[in-house]
Amino acid sequence: MASFLSSLLSMFSGPKSETAPAREAEPQMHAECRIYPAPIKEGSQFRLAGRIEKDVAGETLVRTFVRADMFTSAEDASEYAVRKAQQIIDQNGASLFSDGAVSRSA
Repeated sequence: MASFLSSLLSMFSGPKSETAPAREAEPQMHAECRIYPAPIKEGSQFRLAGRIEKDVAGETLVRTFVRADMFTSAEDASEYAVRKAQQIIDQNGASLFSDGAVSRSA
């Protein structure tokens, strides 16, 4: 009976959206920072996302970013995530990690 009710409810709630991070890629270096592209799978597309890491005073500081850009392949999303991370690093310079927060969004 419960399975019937859950099936009935799922008919009215619409399809569930698939949201899962793609497999982690190798980091790329830029201005003493490690860039990890991490596109997020949403349905049949991938959202541009990633993280930037830098070791400061023996501690690894992390800045994550998620953008609205969508791509049809994980490879394209990863390539553009690296470009976007490089742009974030270049535009923010030292201020990207100056607050000392261990983890936050960029």
